[in-house]
Amino acid sequence: MATVSVLASGGFFDGLYHGLETLVRTSTGPAGLGIIGVYSFLIAFVLPLPSEVVLVAPLRLGLPGWVELGLIVLVSGLGKAAGSVFAFHIGQEAKQSGPVIRFLRRSRFDVVEWSENKTVELAQRYGYIGLALALCVPGFPDTLSIYAFSVLEEDYVRFALATFAGSVGRLLLTLAGAASVAALA
Repeated sequence: MATVSVLASGGFFDGLYHGLETLVRTSTGPAGLGIIGVYSFLIAFVLPLPSEVVLVAPLRLGLPGWVELGLIVLVSGLGKAAGSVFAFHIGQEAKQSGPVIRFLRRSRFDVVEWSENKTVELAQRYGYIGLALALCVPGFPDTLSIYAFSVLEEDYVRFALATFAGSVGRLLLTLAGAASVAALA
């Protein structure tokens, strides 16, 4: 019944997003690692949700806390890299699809031009390191950067490595920020 009220009050997608975040926040055991991996996969190409939420999953695997956090970071990074490769493949297909690009260019907001300009600038200046750095920014949705970069590049392995590094970097920066705040309190 609670699910119905969430869906009715905030709309279907708000309820879905809230439900997914709640599922991740309460994930325990080995299945919790699977949930984190799937969530990270999905946020790489379709869900505009924060990746940092995985850090609060109470895995309860019976391991030291730092080991559990390390597993969360590793599984999330691998999940996001896999999702990014999937998005990369979609971007490669879209690059070949003239009608998709023409439709986006004719839209009210020229998303393609804007993202191409920003991504080309980033790619030309820093290459795959630029993608990794862009993905390190906590709180910023990854999906736009991943898709924009995927249309321009062609190397699946480097793309996967850059998204993995960026994902892990983001989670480590978030943990360092949280530790700094905790130390000040």
